Amino acid sequence: MAAHVTTPGTVEPKMWMGGIEPMKASYGKLMMWFFLISDTFTFSALLVAYGTARFSFPSFAGKAADFTFSDLYWPIPEKVYESVPFMHGISLPLVFVGIMTFILIASSVTMVLAVEAGHRMDRANVEKYMLWTILGGFTFLGCQAWEWSHFIHGTEAGSMMKVFENGTFVEKVIHGANLTQNQYGPPAFADFFFFITGFHGTHVFSGVILNILIFFRSATGFYDKRGSYEMVEKVGLYWHFVDLVWVFVFTFFYLV
Repeated sequence: MAAHVTTPGTVEPKMWMGGIEPMKASYGKLMMWFFLISDTFTFSALLVAYGTARFSFPSFAGKAADFTFSDLYWPIPEKVYESVPFMHGISLPLVFVGIMTFILIASSVTMVLAVEAGHRMDRANVEKYMLWTILGGFTFLGCQAWEWSHFIHGTEAGSMMKVFENGTFVEKVIHGANLTQNQYGPPAFADFFFFITGFHGTHVFSGVILNILIFFRSATGFYDKRGSYEMVEKVGLYWHFVDLVWVFVFTFFYLV
């Protein structure tokens, strides 16, 4: 083996011992990105599964005005999600879910403002915008709870569906949806609705809890003592991810 020789007047290069932030991203932000990428695969798998089930069923062949709920074809989303609180009996297709989407996107804007204030070490504005973000998250969850309640209870008239009872299929009027029967169409439609929107809602709830923790630590001066508001940015990445995922859920589930 040849010996390593260092000529006089030269400096031997040192081996890299770590400590360099790749792309100027800290360890915490890097780990958050890894988590978000793994979560992206989960949501992608759910949406691909939904798309596979969606296109394995036939669509309604007639005009939208003549549509009726049936387990023989996939329902038209505009006919399922047409209710708005305090406006009973008025058909407003996708208006309520559009309002939910706007609220969640607006909360992402306030999170951006909180992160920007954190970069300036502006504690008062971090607290203010975090409060608005928390309010937006709770409002979205409240809207989703109402939508779930309405989906479960169904319409007053209900729909005539075939139900498996006592070893045979019988026709009966079904109100609402659950994991075994569905007024609006094939049971798979309700299964995916509960699982995908519920999975996303769980993420929103987790984000709200994290936002409350960030607000509390900011209000008590924790980040001022640390000298950095980077944690606001890391939680902000998670919140933006939740908002972005909802855009895809809204597109695939409510528009397709």
